[in-house]
Amino acid sequence: MAKKLKFKISEEDSELFRRETGNVRPLRHDKITLRRLPTKPVKSISHQRTLEQHALTHDMLSDDMDVGTLETSDEMLFVRPGMQHGLLRKLRRGQFSTGCQLDLHGLTIPEARQALAGFLHASQVRGAQCVVIIHGKGYGSQHKQPILKNKVNSWLQQHTEVLAFCSAQPADGGTGAVYVLLRRGT
Repeated sequence: MAKKLKFKISEEDSELFRRETGNVRPLRHDKITLRRLPTKPVKSISHQRTLEQHALTHDMLSDDMDVGTLETSDEMLFVRPGMQHGLLRKLRRGQFSTGCQLDLHGLTIPEARQALAGFLHASQVRGAQCVVIIHGKGYGSQHKQPILKNKVNSWLQQHTEVLAFCSAQPADGGTGAVYVLLRRGT
């Protein structure tokens, strides 16, 4: 709706305005209709490809890699070369949102390896950036040594989609759990 002007425009100014604006037509309204831009479709992964990736990931996590043994209270820390130190600092402080969690308590080594491989793959497909893996401190093992903790340390270093990991904050399990930073899904 046009407002009536409180002052009068001279005939000369009106003519100058018409000359400068040329052949223009008035808008019907001054509102813009918004429309959503189409989102990129999510690439669907065929069932066979998913099974192949899972098998490959499972095979990659071998028990032969020796990264040394950790004690119950030892902090785990790993970062791939080229990662920013600020990212690792945020991970150690527990500043990433963790959407997924895996608890390996009570599992045998083969069960834990399979569960870990499947969990990492599923987390990647879901687009999770940071996950928590609870491996325990080893107090319940036969020799009171952290067997699963050592295995998880080794397996995570072998997994190419793992960018970094470190022991969790005490509220999330302390040295009995790790925060794992994953490569963004492609």
